[in-house]
Amino acid sequence: MKQATYVALQATWPRQGRHILAHFDAESILVYQAYRPSIAQFAVAQQRFGGEFSFERMSWIKPNFLWMMYRSGWAQKEGQERILAVRLPRAFFDELLRTAVPSTFDPSRFSSHAEWQAAIRHSDVRLQWDPDHAPDGTALERRALQLGLRGEALRRYGAQQAMAITDISDFVHAQAANLRHDEASLCVPHERVYLPEATAAHAVGLDL
Repeated sequence: MKQATYVALQATWPRQGRHILAHFDAESILVYQAYRPSIAQFAVAQQRFGGEFSFERMSWIKPNFLWMMYRSGWAQKEGQERILAVRLPRAFFDELLRTAVPSTFDPSRFSSHAEWQAAIRHSDVRLQWDPDHAPDGTALERRALQLGLRGEALRRYGAQQAMAITDISDFVHAQAANLRHDEASLCVPHERVYLPEATAAHAVGLDL
């Protein structure tokens, strides 16, 4: 996983709007999840999800490292002690974006609450745009994307589509220590603005 200093990277990121910041290459993209040790150990050993992982609950994936750090308290919150980096095919990630339905009613996309609720019932992917956060937890004007997966989408994600599952908890702990010392010492995955296929970008309301 290519890394860079936060100070250098953040100067290249948009300051506001809806953007997907992610670590990606021509074929793949990283998303992050936080789990208790038993789930993480199984996933890394088997390179798929199973064991104590539940396919009956919605599971949220985040392509933005610092949003994951905010959500997990830098891997300090109970049940979120292990941070996994899951490498997915870009084609699959873009497919998830195309089928995502917002968790809250969006009048620019749906003509009525009934139409939105019908879309919710028929989609296995939820979409949320949450405030992105600086390393110290300060909310930013920029929005960060997360996707909730259930049903067939979750089964494909957890059992079929992962190209690699890596436990990056040691990296997280090291960077949390760097952050306590000096923000200039903080390193993060080398994230850039990710531009999905056009119909996927339109589906999630990206600011282009």
